[in-house]
Parts: sequence; structure tokens; C-alpha cells
Amino acid sequence: MNLLTLPAIAGAIATAITTPVKFNAPPRSLAVQANFGYGSGGTTVDAWLQTSFDGGVTWTDIANFHFTTAAARFVYNLNSQTPVTTEYTPTDGSLTANTSKDGILGPQFRVKYSSTGTYAGATSLSIDIACDQTLGA
Repeated sequence: MNLLTLPAIAGAIATAITTPVKFNAPPRSLAVQANFGYGSGGTTVDAWLQTSFDGGVTWTDIANFHFTTAAARFVYNLNSQTPVTTEYTPTDGSLTANTSKDGILGPQFRVKYSSTGTYAGATSLSIDIACDQTLGA
């Protein structure tokens, strides 16, 4: 399922968010892939995969994809069955670059993203997820 498609990143993007997707229940596992097609120019692009446990009132970062000036593809495999034995202070658009927080999957997901610098030459970004749940109403 596609969460984000930016076919042409040009000027800097102030922080933006995608429409959330809601599943019937939190997935047991979630695979997420980000594809960054680099054209030219630019400085950074960040995308945070976020989840919500409270119907979308608050959002928590669970993965960050950080891109600069080279094409790249990154994949995370997150699992709700991973034991989390230490407290996690939720972040919202500030999780460290290229990291994830495993074991934390709610029933809703969205992408928060931003860029700096002026990209050109058909620079693009897409983020897709796959999981074991069906979409909710």
C-alpha cells in the first residue's frame, strides 16, 4: 500500500503529512520501503513513518528515512512482538536519521515529511507499506 508519492520534489517542503490509513487492528508486523529518486540539487529529505494509538490525536515516530543527494532505497521490518523493555519517549518528526523503534505499532499510520534546499531533475520519493491487516472503515 502506498502511503506517499512525491513524483517531483522541487523547492523546499515545509513539514507536511499524508492522510492517515487505519487498519482494523494493529498489525503484528509492518514492512516499509522508501524509494528516493535523485535528480539534482537539494540538501536533505526526511520522512518519518508514524503510528497512533489514540485515533489520530497524537502521533509517534517509528521510523525515519533520511536522504541527501544520491538515489537510495531503504527498508525496515517492524514487529509488534518485539519485546520493548525500556521506556520510549515518543517523538513527532524528530526521530534520529535512519533509525527505527521496533515493537511499537498502533492501528493507524501516516508519513510526516520535509525537505531543505532546491531539488530538480525529477527528484522523487515514495513510501510503501505491507502488513498482515486489512483496512478499517
